[in-house]
Amino acid sequence: MPGKNKTAQNSPNSLSRRDFLKSVSATAVAAAASQAEQLAAQLKEANDEKILGPESVPVTLNINGGKRNLVLEPRVTLLEAIREHLNLTGQKEVCDRGTCGACTVMVDGVPQYSCMKLAVDSQGQEITTVEGLAPEGQLNKVQEAFVECDSLMCGYCTPGFVVNLTALLDRNPHPSEAEVREACSGNLCRCGTYPRIFDAALKVSGVKTKSRVQILSAKELFNA
Repeated sequence: MPGKNKTAQNSPNSLSRRDFLKSVSATAVAAAASQAEQLAAQLKEANDEKILGPESVPVTLNINGGKRNLVLEPRVTLLEAIREHLNLTGQKEVCDRGTCGACTVMVDGVPQYSCMKLAVDSQGQEITTVEGLAPEGQLNKVQEAFVECDSLMCGYCTPGFVVNLTALLDRNPHPSEAEVREACSGNLCRCGTYPRIFDAALKVSGVKTKSRVQILSAKELFNA
């Protein structure tokens, strides 16, 4: 029996503890080297990136189907570029914190807060403002529905809602009321005309809704 065990240990197919540790060590070294190479490549890429500013730099924005060439400081937001440099004032600056949605534009078909996006980072993307939804003054279906449903009061937040709901109906032509409400969750109307806004979106989608407005007689009003 002792001789048999010795033969098994000396077999060409057996793996000694030393060989096993060498194999594990070699694998660990190879993995560490690979990670080091990846890190070096990432650092090189970061170092190769061009640092912009603080001076103004050329910026080309694709706005409403046309390219506009500007010279802007890198800190300028997309909202500032649109309003102050391109005179497209439909988007409103309200909170300037990405919470109210009044500055909403479409970027590659997706609604985004333009106050939270730098103009230099918007290059090469398709940007659509509320003005771009009505070329030559021809209102789109959402804008027409807002007029027909009287879906605005002061109108200050209206462009953001129109852009957001246009994007929703582009990707989902027949949303439910719950989907409309969810899509509008990032837009605030301080006048509180949400029911009419929802009605406008559902009108475009073809969903019939009951009137949300109850007209009271003077007697009913004073006895309420």
